[in-house]
Amino acid sequence: MAKFLPQIIIFSILSFAAINLVSAESDGYARTLDRKLFGLKKKEKLTHFQLYWHDIYSGTHPTAVAVVSPPSNSSGTLFGAISMIDDPLTEGPELSSKLIGKAQGFYGSAAQEKAGLLMVMNFVFMEGKYNGSTITILGRNKVFSDIREMPVIGGSGLFRFSRGYVQARTHKFDTKTGDATIQYNVYVLHY
Repeated sequence: MAKFLPQIIIFSILSFAAINLVSAESDGYARTLDRKLFGLKKKEKLTHFQLYWHDIYSGTHPTAVAVVSPPSNSSGTLFGAISMIDDPLTEGPELSSKLIGKAQGFYGSAAQEKAGLLMVMNFVFMEGKYNGSTITILGRNKVFSDIREMPVIGGSGLFRFSRGYVQARTHKFDTKTGDATIQYNVYVLHY
């Protein structure tokens, strides 16, 4: 018995660890996991980013492209129009300022009576410690309001399990080209 004691102790420790990794709750196809396995033992941080989103329709290299035109009987809100974006995110309001990342996704006119966009985009960071991480934004953008608020619904990399909100404010809009520079203040809780 004494010669098997180390093996019994190791087996007991491994069994105990396995039991603690998965709780008793299980439906066969889903189970509750220990939060610590996913780095959720750390305290949540609140991070604020201020950056500028450049939506460019004009020129030889646009970053926003209309992929669906509104029907001819559309209201003045361009209901039904959809644009794909790969917009630069910069540190300052000038397009020439430091590139922080890209806003990739799409938005569509989702309101018939008052202008309102459905925004679906990832802020893909390309700079500093957040390089390669993303923040996902999905929500309604009331484009003619001074400040628009949209939810952060998740992310990847350093922003796994994140949540929060963004506030968007128009910095510059060109009615002839449709080009816009929008200041985004992002408030995100993450681990």
